[in-house]
Amino acid sequence: MQPVRPIHVPEEWHDRDLLTFEQFCDLVQIPVRTVRDWRRRRIGPRWTRLEGTGRLYITVTEVRRFLRATTNDHRQIPTDPSHPEDKTS
Repeated sequence: MQPVRPIHVPEEWHDRDLLTFEQFCDLVQIPVRTVRDWRRRRIGPRWTRLEGTGRLYITVTEVRRFLRATTNDHRQIPTDPSHPEDKTS
């Protein structure tokens, strides 16, 4: 079993750059089938289709938004004192 590599969106990627559906799946290490299911159920990131093409694209801005919304990194999220289970020792 290979260790999971961290998900990292390179700083030099411009927010308006586009990734293909497959590039997104590879970046976030999620099977294409899972992301297709998300689309079918209308959950997950927002996609766009360029006129005249059948391909789905996602902006780098949307990738970053999606990762922020789904990351459980407690170092970046302020803890709520009313929830003791959120406190770190």
